[in-house]
Amino acid sequence: MIQAQTGISVSPPRLYFESTVGNSNTQKITVTNVSAKNSLDLAISLGDWEYNEKGENIMSAANTLKVSCAGWISVKKEDNYFTLGPGERRDIDVTITVPSKLSDTLEAHSAVLYVNQMNPVDDVDSKGAKIKVSIRSGIKIFHKLLPSAKTKKIEIQNLTFEKSKKQLELFFENEGNIWTDGKVFTDLVNMENGKKSVC
Repeated sequence: MIQAQTGISVSPPRLYFESTVGNSNTQKITVTNVSAKNSLDLAISLGDWEYNEKGENIMSAANTLKVSCAGWISVKKEDNYFTLGPGERRDIDVTITVPSKLSDTLEAHSAVLYVNQMNPVDDVDSKGAKIKVSIRSGIKIFHKLLPSAKTKKIEIQNLTFEKSKKQLELFFENEGNIWTDGKVFTDLVNMENGKKSVC
């Protein structure tokens, strides 16, 4: 385990934008240096992300995925690279400008904005070995085109029970034209006695 003496807090963890073609929209994020003694040199960069079939995050270079809106995102020049002293915080304006002509017909796009520490600090790991620690924090960005992108539809494709692992595996697909989220609840019923167990 690394006993890091440095850290970045970035909030909120997600930004949701809605705008029409050719227009801009701006929201704020707050970056805080939570270190008690280290100043942090920080830089902003962009990338793409998607979920794999298990719901895990897969990160990619900016503008490489078909759903990418990384090329639409900008921050002020003075916010591309900045320094925060111990305990300092900074508000950053994140702007999305949708092109007047789109290269796809998608109604929802996404990207990720990274806050990267550029000056690794000295630290030690759990075994006492000297290491360099550098932090990167990502904010997921979602964009919905107006006035469309309203159809939310999730279809369950398959549901299986892995007896050896004692776990349910649910496979579903988003058949709508906008992102959607939610929670899955299951009730298990003993067919012999009708007893229900809530998972």
